[in-house]
Amino acid sequence: MTSIILASASPRRSELLTQIGVAFSVQPAHIDETPRASESPGDYVERLAREKALAISTDFPGDIVLGSDTSVVLEGAILGKPSDEAEATIMLTRLSGKTHQVMTAIAVTKGEHCESRLVVTDVSFRVLSQGEIAAYVATGEPMDKAGSYGIQGLGGIFVKQLKGSYSAVVGLPLQETAALLANAGCIVWKHWPSSRESQS
Repeated sequence: MTSIILASASPRRSELLTQIGVAFSVQPAHIDETPRASESPGDYVERLAREKALAISTDFPGDIVLGSDTSVVLEGAILGKPSDEAEATIMLTRLSGKTHQVMTAIAVTKGEHCESRLVVTDVSFRVLSQGEIAAYVATGEPMDKAGSYGIQGLGGIFVKQLKGSYSAVVGLPLQETAALLANAGCIVWKHWPSSRESQS
């Protein structure tokens, strides 16, 4: 039976895959994430997702490998993970009262075949006070997150409107992930447990 490998150490991606009933193992990929000259944010995110999946698939050619990457983009500029509390504060201040894009790419490989999708979601923040930004940064939640916030955590109270995929903002677009897995030979819903089986 073909195994599924998640090429990411992100606990949020693991939670989302588990949510849709996928059995998988975790094998984080370590690649150079430096953007290329004149590379658009969308191309950058999709390239990283593909490179992560392909980096792991070379060691597991018979398995399905899933790579993903997420970037927060404000006015064309990529906001990565903050290096310290001061940078997190600056990012959140920039996001305050504005609409930004969360770009999440998903790539699925099996052997040498790699298929990917890019999902873009518009996220609008309400105006944030400096007091709540400081309180949020002090919790430590922004420090390992692109754009310095987590929509599924405390940072969810900043979001005024969302147009697109919520799960993609968290880290993995579920509809597109299931479609790519199906194309690779793993139809997610066929592995769901039946309540009738558990009752017998």
